Amino acid sequence: MEPVTTTVSVAMWIAFWVIVLAALFIDLAVLNKHHGKVTMKEAALMVCAWVSLALLFGGAIWLVEGPRHALEFYTGYVLEYSLSVDNMFVFIMIFGYFAIPHNLQPKALLWGIVGAVILRFMFIFLGVQLISLFSWTIYVFGALLIFTAAKMLLQKEDDNFDPSQSFILKLLRKVMPIKTDYHGENFFVLEAGKRMATPLLAAVMVIEMSDLIFAVDSIPAVLSITQDTFLVYSSNIFAIIGLRSLYFLLSGMAGKFPYLKYGISVILFFVGVKMLLSHFFPIPIVASLGVIVGILALSVLASKIFPPKAA
Repeated sequence: MEPVTTTVSVAMWIAFWVIVLAALFIDLAVLNKHHGKVTMKEAALMVCAWVSLALLFGGAIWLVEGPRHALEFYTGYVLEYSLSVDNMFVFIMIFGYFAIPHNLQPKALLWGIVGAVILRFMFIFLGVQLISLFSWTIYVFGALLIFTAAKMLLQKEDDNFDPSQSFILKLLRKVMPIKTDYHGENFFVLEAGKRMATPLLAAVMVIEMSDLIFAVDSIPAVLSITQDTFLVYSSNIFAIIGLRSLYFLLSGMAGKFPYLKYGISVILFFVGVKMLLSHFFPIPIVASLGVIVGILALSVLASKIFPPKAA
């Protein structure tokens, strides 16, 4: 297999970072203005704004780099965004466990997203290089996705993520004591000359660890679409930076789409099979995009038409 290289121009990289940094600044200003108390309507408008921005950026890729790159970006974005929905419900549980006040939730999400932007670049670069140097690694990624899909389908409802059992939280407790009360937006506080961590720091670290775990699934999934570093990273980041507004929307809709988890697991299974067949029966990008969007739509419609009976 020939080495994988980034074919996108430097100008697109510059435009990408300018747009992302400017949009993050605006998003931060809006959420700080609301002190974390965002209504469902406001959250929906913010989600639409982020999605529209991603669509426009994909349009710019279409004009500058051509339709194939644009379709790969759109498919990677839809895939990453759909997989991020499951991550959002984990964030809801983390915030509930640490009882983070509404006015501190935007800061916790901001630092979580900044950490994800950095960590995912390293993950994506490593994944692309592995596939470039060792073509057989694509089969490893495919098998990992199929295993994850099966695990999600077989997972019981009461086997939810427990923040108290997080490895990073246990490690933090060994390094320094964690206070039970908040001290504004501070991550640390000094008491009797002793440095202590606040629950806000603990929550951010658990968020980072959970995103790292989700990246193990989502990044190989996007690599099944394209191995172009720019397209994989930009589609990932456009999905990630919109997670803060998506969180506020989903926190008010938790439990309304019970079949969404099964739809996500089917998507993971599909992209896993796609990776396993990539050298023998490559699936067109347009077909991949149609399958992913179709599965998401069916899982949402099934949740509304055939809601499960209450226990």
